[in-house]
Amino acid sequence: MRPSVMTRSIVSATAIVGLAVGTLAGAGTSFAASAPVARTPEVSAGSFGALATQNFGLTTKQARNVQRVLADVWGYEGSIDGLLGTNSWKAMQRFLAQYWDYTDPIDGIPGPDTIRALQRFLAEAFDYNGPIDGIAGPGTRAAFARFADALG
Repeated sequence: MRPSVMTRSIVSATAIVGLAVGTLAGAGTSFAASAPVARTPEVSAGSFGALATQNFGLTTKQARNVQRVLADVWGYEGSIDGLLGTNSWKAMQRFLAQYWDYTDPIDGIPGPDTIRALQRFLAEAFDYNGPIDGIAGPGTRAAFARFADALG
């Protein structure tokens, strides 16, 4: 007769508990007084640049269109790969700082202030009619796509 799923689950759980108890019982006191482990200092997230890409709904083709313009005019030196990462957003922030009242650091992180400046630009030229709120919602994403398509 084949064991049921329940029986196999109980046997597996019992085996795991038995192994754990046996390992702890065999450990004795040799682990109780071990020397403290030297900890390396933790690194804060602020120590690194933004590593993720943020295309805000753009396709790879649309994002490449944006990167080409950023490379031609705004100092983007990365690959034209369709992934809007830190260097793409730094170039975009330079553009937004020049014309669309972006005043935060050029850090390549498309946070709320970057998005607000982008929304001001999109409202002027690409039919964005939503709030200038720093949230890349559906209206912002659609207008950003219209901008990227116009570049192709």
